[in-house]
Amino acid sequence: MPRPARCLRLVRLAAAAVGVALASACSLMPPLPGGPAQPSRPDAGRPDGARPDAGRPGAARSPAPIADRPINLQGQCAQTEEDGFREQATLQVRDNQVQALSWQLWVGRRGSCRFEMADFRQTKARPHIEMQATDGSACRLMVWQDPRRITLAHASCEKRCTPGIYDQAWPVMFDPVSGRCARP
Repeated sequence: MPRPARCLRLVRLAAAAVGVALASACSLMPPLPGGPAQPSRPDAGRPDGARPDAGRPGAARSPAPIADRPINLQGQCAQTEEDGFREQATLQVRDNQVQALSWQLWVGRRGSCRFEMADFRQTKARPHIEMQATDGSACRLMVWQDPRRITLAHASCEKRCTPGIYDQAWPVMFDPVSGRCARP
């Protein structure tokens, strides 16, 4: 049974990864033919971007966009959790350009996922880093930095994992100062 702190970390990481994937996908979508000329968001016409329902109790909140932070990292993370989840990752980034990447994670004894630099090409450097698989699949790796950590996550990469474990293959987090595994 996973520790409560690990479960909370996993929920936060999954939400962040989904947010990045959705933001990336939406930014690539062409406008619909015959669609409105102006964005249909209620806050689109407001100069400060504020929503009219912001601050109301129970009002839905949009996730904040990923901040454009310069990423420089000599990262090395190897750790094993109590629940058997284990990861070994190397990530080197200089001025938002990935120099080296090797990441393998294991979900107990059920299987693993593997990501190697040679199988990806960098397609985006700002506000977060994106790398696309060179095999033509939709598999992407994303790297972003918040004040406490640098996160390396994946999206649509089921084929790089043992069948049946992809839903439990979580991102890896690095401490931006030491380069070691970040703590939640």
